[in-house]
Amino acid sequence: MKRIFVTGIGTEVGKTVVSAIITEALQADYWKPVQSGAESDSDTATVRSLVQNQQSFFHPEVYRLPLPLSPHAAAAAAGLTIDLENIQLPKTQNHLVIEGAGGIFVPLNNNNLVVDMISGFNCEVMLVSRHYLGSINHTLLTWEALKNRGIKITGIVFNGEPNPASEKFILHYTGLPLLLSVLPETALTPEIIGRYAIQIREKLDTI
Repeated sequence: MKRIFVTGIGTEVGKTVVSAIITEALQADYWKPVQSGAESDSDTATVRSLVQNQQSFFHPEVYRLPLPLSPHAAAAAAGLTIDLENIQLPKTQNHLVIEGAGGIFVPLNNNNLVVDMISGFNCEVMLVSRHYLGSINHTLLTWEALKNRGIKITGIVFNGEPNPASEKFILHYTGLPLLLSVLPETALTPEIIGRYAIQIREKLDTI
């Protein structure tokens, strides 16, 4: 069974959209272990609303924090400390898509980062990138940090407005396979997610 951790080069780059696509493509379970900003938003609810298959199970968050802050700050505001010992992979016989919070160096507490949680799960990573001024730097830094920690990167997804020159450089420099390009959409629907799921399904079957 596949265990895929969806991380991004920063915040608001499209991790939730890509997680929905992968969940639908594999009919996988979905899990967001740490959710901040839960008073106004829930990535689990968003993915559930975009997935059409009946097999996926949506595992509850371990930490569901009200304020839209970095997890360590949101936890402190709620009078909590995030403890990695409490964050254990859910028991399932299905594929599992795990969505991270922000980028890989986002702090979970005073000593641990998201990348430490990834290392503990011993899973493969799917990297989501979005083009903006500085995104090449952020993408390469994330790739190198994961690589230096011995974390397997399955491939990269570009989300948003295409930038062929940047994409060509990133793919050449990293050697990562391009799994999918998600174009800007006026509104996301289960049908659109399903269309992208069909595009990526064959690639997922070979990795």
